[in-house]
Amino acid sequence: MTGETDLQRLLASMTPQLLPGVHVFATLAPGVAMPDGLDPVMQFREREGTTLIVPEDQAEAAGLAGTFRCRMITLNIHSSLDAVGFLAAITTRLAAAGMGVNPVSAFYHDHLFVPADRAKEAMEILTNLAEHSRG
Repeated sequence: MTGETDLQRLLASMTPQLLPGVHVFATLAPGVAMPDGLDPVMQFREREGTTLIVPEDQAEAAGLAGTFRCRMITLNIHSSLDAVGFLAAITTRLAAAGMGVNPVSAFYHDHLFVPADRAKEAMEILTNLAEHSRG
């Protein structure tokens, strides 16, 4: 399963889904173990430390300082990791609305982390983009 690469099909066929809950970005210094009770949806190691995207309540319970209160939107289409322009088209639309977004590409889907207080607006933008792409 390699996923879809055609940009028009990706945009027209995506069905964005707003997942429940608020997430935050947090970091662990190099060599620091993952606190008990954390179940990150993403972790990525950098020189400076490990970035985590975790539910806000888990970060608070673990005593981690979270930043960027956000909601997770999954773009329900199996996009190829080789697809060109999919996230660019989406982030351009969100940027035009003055909205920051942190995208994460996984094997099957792309996920967007958008400001928690603008999640419904992001969903409207994405739904309109998909409808417009269908013609």
